Amino acid sequence: MADLHQHQQPMTRNLHESSSSPSTRQTVRFLTAATIGMSLLVLSGLTLTGTVIGLVVATPLMVLFSPVLVPAVITMCLLTAGFLFSGGCGVAAATALSWIYRYVTGKHPMGADKVDYARVMISDKAKELEHYAQPQTDQTTIAPY
Repeated sequence: MADLHQHQQPMTRNLHESSSSPSTRQTVRFLTAATIGMSLLVLSGLTLTGTVIGLVVATPLMVLFSPVLVPAVITMCLLTAGFLFSGGCGVAAATALSWIYRYVTGKHPMGADKVDYARVMISDKAKELEHYAQPQTDQTTIAPY
């Protein structure tokens, strides 16, 4: 029993020694993280409060002006979407024309090898179809009217 008591005493002494107070660096890290976290939490609360107050103030104005604002917003959205789509189509067309020009002048733009491969494959299939269809068309006679 005394032997068991002697083995437990060093173990408890090691536990007390290992649980020493945190270092200054850990304390500074904790305080910095806590300060930043609290600051962000306060800013989040202020933002939410400002949003709610702004909504309360703006709601009567939106209700009064809604017969004018709703069609105006819809029109602006449609105009913006139209201009963006038109601009996108213009950029795509300019890019395609630029690619075609570089391909025709032999500057080998990106993807030209795939176009060449597709052209060769289509040509080969057309020749195969011609060889297959030639005997079929020779056998068929067209009756005069």
